[in-house]
Order: sequence, then C-alpha cells, then structure tokens
Amino acid sequence: MSLLARPAVASLAARSLQRLAVLADRRSAGRGSAAASHARLPEFPHRSGELTIPTTIAPARATVYLPASEGPTPPVHVNFHGGGYVMPLTELDDPLCRCLAAAAGVVVVNVDYVVAPQHPFPAPPRQAYEAVRWIAEHGAEQGWDGSRLTIGGQSAGGGLAAAVARLALEEGGPAIALQVLHYPPLDLVTSVKDKRAPIPRPVLRPWMGEIFDSSYVPNPRERSDRLVSPAHASDTGDLKGIAPALIVTAEFDLLKPEGERYAERLRKAGALAGHIDVPKADHGYDGTDDTRAREIYPLIAGYVRQAVNTGVSGAD
Repeated sequence: MSLLARPAVASLAARSLQRLAVLADRRSAGRGSAAASHARLPEFPHRSGELTIPTTIAPARATVYLPASEGPTPPVHVNFHGGGYVMPLTELDDPLCRCLAAAAGVVVVNVDYVVAPQHPFPAPPRQAYEAVRWIAEHGAEQGWDGSRLTIGGQSAGGGLAAAVARLALEEGGPAIALQVLHYPPLDLVTSVKDKRAPIPRPVLRPWMGEIFDSSYVPNPRERSDRLVSPAHASDTGDLKGIAPALIVTAEFDLLKPEGERYAERLRKAGALAGHIDVPKADHGYDGTDDTRAREIYPLIAGYVRQAVNTGVSGAD
C-alpha cells in the first residue's frame, strides 16, 4: 500500500486539495471555475434559482435550471457533479445543466451533495437518493412533474447516479425514466494502479485515484459494496427492473473498461438505453473542450427528452 492509499494520509491530501481549489477561485478575481463555467456555451440561456433539499445526512443546496419555454408542468432531471467524491465542483456542470434545460425541456436540479473525507461512504449516495426522492415527491409544489424523472452525473456524480438508481430499485422508488452515467467510476475494488489507459499520461493519475478512493471509502472491504462498485464481479445482484441507463465513456479514459462492463451487465438485464463512446477523448473531456461538449450534450439531451416524454429511452 502506498502512502496516499492510507486513509489518514488520503484525508489530509483531500482536504488540502479542497482548500487549494477555494483559494485558486478566490485569487482569480471573478475569473475562477464558476465564472468560467457560466461563460461557456452562451447559446444556452441561464434561468436558475436556488433550493435547499432536506435529507437525513445534511441539507443539500441545489441550483435549479428552468427550461427556456413556458408551458405545461415540465419533467425534472437531477444532476450530480464530478470531483472524485472529494471536490465540491457543482458549478462546473453549469453548461451541461443549461443545455439539458434548453434542449430537453426539463427542469434541472444540480445538487451540491456532501463530499469526503468530511462525509465518507455511505453518506453521499444516501443523501443523493434522499434528494432524488424528495424532488420526485415535491414536484407539484415546486413547479415540475416529479413523476417524469431522470438522473445523471459526471465522473463521481455518475457513480452516485448509479447508486441512486440501485437504491430506487431496492426501496421501491421513485420511478426513474433514465440514468445518465457520464464516464463514471464503477469499480473501486480494483486498484487504480491496476487500471490501464491506452495513452501514456491519462487525465486520471494513480495518485489522484488513491486520494479519492481512500477518502471516499476508507475501509477497503467496503469498496465491493453494490453502491460503490457495481461493475466489479463481486456484485451479483439482480438488476432487472432498474432504471434504463445511458452510459457515456471516453476512448482514452482510465475508467472506460468498467463503464463498458457495467453497460454489458445492464444490457443483459434489459436496462441499457444506449452506450456512447467518445473517440479520442479522455476523462472530463467536456470540461475544457466546447466543441465536444456541443456534440455530446445534445445527444444526452435527446435521450433525456425521449425518456420523459415517452417512457422509452433512446436518442431521436
């Protein structure tokens, strides 16, 4: 075991990364990650508000993105950001949320969930599930249709979306029309040092994975939990009836093989709505490549729009 894989060391490193991110954003004098994200993809309008969702873990702050057109009560999509279950990077998903609201005609609720090491597993997936359940149950009073619901996330957020869909299957709801898993981590049993990318210097490096994994799930024995590693062979649960999934992988991503394994598992369960592999792209490609974002985001929006309007997932 390397030093960074030790939970105490990983926790210190994760807290340091969190502080550095806050300081970098402050020193940028309004040009930080949040402002930069808001400036991207300006063709998608920004109509949003704030919401606090009660959960047993902690109140969850959320940004609510409204569709451009006024009309009947719209469906709702719940988004979870990436960041290795450690970094509170909610604002990075602002361009995606604006695109989904505009192109899919849904209300998008971007949830600022608790992160590790302050809140290790199982707190984040439990809070995420409770937030989705609340959103589904309180739609009428908030102005959206909670019975037409999709969920999704990028990177760690995709892992959380998969966990929410699993809990919804096990706990009898809420009904989820589609889960969007965008380059998700789905196997924390396998050491990041044993994962291979087809390029020499992938975005995700072993030291990052050690910090993230050991902060999120300090006890290695818990990494085989079905809410953490549904793509690992240790999870043999029955997935029949789980929400249909759109899985998006990136060709050069270290996490692509586990995304493919989970896609195959869902296909066998009759729950794979689609699998998009983005060529010549690495993990988090859409965070810096506006051209690719403009290509993939509308595809995701197409799956979301069809899922909430017909109950059958798939692109137009």
